[in-house]
Amino acid sequence: MSSVMRSTWPLLLGVLLLMVGNGMHGTLLGIRGGIEHIATFQMSVVMAGYYGGFLLGSLTVPGIIQNVGHVRVFAALGSMISAILVLFAIGPNWISWTILRFLIGFCFCGVYVTAESWLNEASTNENRGKTLAAYMVVQLLGIVSAQALLNVGDPAGFLLFAIPSVLVSLAFTPILLSARPAPSFETIKRMSFRQLYLASPLGCVGIFLMGGVFAALSGMSSVWGAEIGLSVAEISFFVAAIYTGGLVLQYPLGWVSDRIDRRKLVLMLAAIGALTTLIVVVAQPGSLGLALAGAVLGGVSHPIYAMLLAYTNDYLDQSDMAAASAGLLFIYGVGSLGGPLITGWLMGVIGPDGYWIYMGALLASVTLYAGWRMTRRPALSPEEQGSYAAIGTNVTALALETALDEAQADDIPPTEEERDEDRPDDDEKASPTG
Repeated sequence: MSSVMRSTWPLLLGVLLLMVGNGMHGTLLGIRGGIEHIATFQMSVVMAGYYGGFLLGSLTVPGIIQNVGHVRVFAALGSMISAILVLFAIGPNWISWTILRFLIGFCFCGVYVTAESWLNEASTNENRGKTLAAYMVVQLLGIVSAQALLNVGDPAGFLLFAIPSVLVSLAFTPILLSARPAPSFETIKRMSFRQLYLASPLGCVGIFLMGGVFAALSGMSSVWGAEIGLSVAEISFFVAAIYTGGLVLQYPLGWVSDRIDRRKLVLMLAAIGALTTLIVVVAQPGSLGLALAGAVLGGVSHPIYAMLLAYTNDYLDQSDMAAASAGLLFIYGVGSLGGPLITGWLMGVIGPDGYWIYMGALLASVTLYAGWRMTRRPALSPEEQGSYAAIGTNVTALALETALDEAQADDIPPTEEERDEDRPDDDEKASPTG
């Protein structure tokens, strides 16, 4: 891992600063919306704007990169992000915020695609898996770190919007100064949704439902916290707990999923998440209990997402994985787009508990559907399953394709030629002792 950090640290440092800026502004808007007395449903529209922009970006940015080039796209979108973060503070209006959130979602999608292209190019076949793992960890650390910065200023002022703007601007310095020549870039062909569904009904339905869960967790947590009167410190602690839970449990649960029927683990984790939401609604815990519940939800949701991706690829040829990953991310994006809107509507109808009830209903649906699918298709043996890839939700199809390819490559035994290359030459063999 040290060799990976030495060769890619400028890129990873830039990604870290980008994620601090992204994670900081997402939480800050929910808090500021409460201060500005913007209605809950209006704030849900604001938060949904990001996912709409990201979804559009996933469809159009690859083509823009092919026509214009990595460097120009990266610099242009980065400048827009930095400007948009400042504009949020200038015009605290839900309509203007929705437009800005849509634009910033589009821009971040393009920035991620470009950064992932360079990161992929900067790594080798031997360290690509470790590089991607470092990328995922850096993303989560950036979002968690962002929550601490929310406590250095007044959310009603300008400073907390200026900080992420500066950090995003600084993020492009190490990336652009150290980036190698622009890598070749090809758009990923898509698999039809019918083909994808026939390959893995659970993967398609589960990814769609988890999109709604993640959109509520990442987009509506601060809106919910502001509505129930949590302080800035309590809201930032709650959001940090969500991502910390995902960071801590992603790899150990992934290790388990490679050794049992993934559907059983998906069912169990979704049930734990649904039960957690029910406990919160009934018990109405304090801030510490809420943070624990957030850690549990983040801890089960991130692995479920990655397990569903791995489960789908267990039933695909390797040549179809790139197209399938693009299709699954589109399905996830559609689910994410509706998440804040439905959550905001429920919170307006039944109160703040609508936040937990919505996620609980989705996780319960995943539980029931996974249980039903277990009666429709026999389980694969652990030997027939591909390897789990720890994948975050803030990645594009490029990183997802790379992660799945790396996991698949781990399962393919070396060829005779590769084994011959690993054998020492005659002059490298130790002389026999007499």
